[in-house]
Order: sequence, then C-alpha cells, then structure tokens
Amino acid sequence: MRIIINNSSMVPIYEQIMEQVKAMIAGKELKENDILPSVRSLAKELKISALTVKKAYDLLEEEGFTVTVHGKGTYVAAMNTERMLEEYKKEVESEFEETIQKGKRYGLGKDEIRELFEIIIEEW
Repeated sequence: MRIIINNSSMVPIYEQIMEQVKAMIAGKELKENDILPSVRSLAKELKISALTVKKAYDLLEEEGFTVTVHGKGTYVAAMNTERMLEEYKKEVESEFEETIQKGKRYGLGKDEIRELFEIIIEEW
C-alpha cells in the first residue's frame, strides 16, 4: 500500500492517511477483505508515530471503511456504495463551502461565485 505524506500540508497526517485509504478503496485498488499494513509497519514505513496511524485506522473503522480483528489485523470492510457516495458528497460539499467562504472574504458576491462555478463546470 503506497501512502504519501505531505509534511508541509495543513491537513493532519492521520487525515492524509484516511483520505488516501478511502481513495484506494473507491478506486478498487483495495478490495473487500484486503488486509492493511499493521499499525507499526505503516508507522515505520512513513516514519511517523504509531499513534497517528492508529488514529487513522480507528477513524476508518468508525466510518465503516475497515474492520479490525484483534490479533489478526485491519481489513477493508464490505462497502455499501451508497454510503461511499454519500461520504464523497460530504467531502465535496465541505470543499465547496470553504471555497465560497474564501470568495466572500475576497469580496465576491453570490452571482460572481455562481458565474465562476458555471465556467468551471462547462470546461469539465
């Protein structure tokens, strides 16, 4: 499993791990019942604290992306595609909100922000 940590990012390391694992699941790079690296081995590979990896794994399990079997490891859970889609919608919505707030800070009005969105969506 290839995870890249950006130490200069404002995103906490545990969130970077979570986002990349979710992306691997969505992209079918990780499939149901695939085992994730152990907390210690991933921490060693990434040169970070095992507690950081443990936090990422715990939150992935809390969100239903993984299942941990004590003494055996952490596995990719059976995914409900609707739940996965809802998770992605939530992330996109959050990023839209951040972008809109940024536009407001720069003095853009609703119509200008809407117009920018329309331009971007047309090019897509």
